[in-house]
Amino acid sequence: MPDAYLFDAVRTPRGRGKESGSLYTVRPVDLLAQSLAALRDRNELDTTQVDDVVVGCVTQTGDQGACIARFAALEAGYDVDAPGVTLNRFCGSGLQAINDAAAMVASGFYDLVVAGGVESMSRVKMGSDGGAIWDPRTQWNVGSVPQGISADLLATLRGITRDDVDRFALASQQRAVDAIEHHRFDRSVVPVVDDSGLTVLARDEYPRPETTLEKLGELSASFETMGRQFGLDSLTRGRYPQVERIDHIHHAGNSSGIVDGAAAQIVATKEKGEAMGLTPRARVRSVAVVGTDPILMLAGPMPASRRALHKAGMEIGDIDLFEVNEAFAAVPLAFMQELGVPHDKVNVNGGAIALGHPLGATGAMLMSTLLDALEDRNLSTGLVTLCIGGGMGIATVVERV
Repeated sequence: MPDAYLFDAVRTPRGRGKESGSLYTVRPVDLLAQSLAALRDRNELDTTQVDDVVVGCVTQTGDQGACIARFAALEAGYDVDAPGVTLNRFCGSGLQAINDAAAMVASGFYDLVVAGGVESMSRVKMGSDGGAIWDPRTQWNVGSVPQGISADLLATLRGITRDDVDRFALASQQRAVDAIEHHRFDRSVVPVVDDSGLTVLARDEYPRPETTLEKLGELSASFETMGRQFGLDSLTRGRYPQVERIDHIHHAGNSSGIVDGAAAQIVATKEKGEAMGLTPRARVRSVAVVGTDPILMLAGPMPASRRALHKAGMEIGDIDLFEVNEAFAAVPLAFMQELGVPHDKVNVNGGAIALGHPLGATGAMLMSTLLDALEDRNLSTGLVTLCIGGGMGIATVVERV
């Protein structure tokens, strides 16, 4: 079977996910269309050769309803023969799109797929699509709790403290600001423009360079009232009776930011890409997805990464750089603790705490960040992983060509 290769990756800047954010006036279909168009234009991509456009999007309602992948491709001017499909694996959707594309290419059924993700959290509010994940009866039946409670439970079980998560959050901000100032995202980021061609946003606007440990320490825990006064903490004791009291330590400063953004990548066989004049950047070594306890739903990156490494015939020490989504600071901290990974290999250019987490697009954005970082540092292997709502995890291992 052929290998699947990654040839190029683009993303929009992340805009604050509020009405005051720079991208609020931009429809999500346009965010995605501009990413698709930029990917095509800078690679002189013949879109008649695109077997599919696979896009992750979590809140598929309103402006993000129908099949945004298909209509964004049409708005971008892709050939009418290039179809589109939109998928939802919650926070892992953008990486799932890449993994699905890689699987179809490696199967031999497809030769070239454009994969990516989109989420406009300012225009389409998280949870506005409804569904079982927001239903208290379903949550009670399956033992699920809100993610913030899970994050605090994960930290409590692993002895991660408020000081730990605040220090990690500060490092995320510092790394992201340094990366922006030294143009480490420039290869991937394409500006968002309006109908007249004027730039709406050219760089990520969520980072807070003024962040200090003292300011983080002044913030109140976001999920303490929800957990203790509304009885949600008690739901966890049936599964984790050893936890008498959850230590609520997460807040807005050490959790992922709500933002808007889109991303797109070319996934193809080496032969197809080279026949079209493209140069491969990395080979997909393996992919994995797992289910985990829905109470402790954010622990998925560990088993997913182990499974991906096993499929690739690799050990954790074989990986040069990791992108572990910073849904909450406890997630990468638990990852590093359990797998013995040093912080200087994880999220070297910051993560979602500083840059934001545009749900359906984040996985694809992390892959572009990883590719750029590997090339900047002349390193070889990388792993992207995300925790996922409902108790799942996803991971992808890549190797530079």
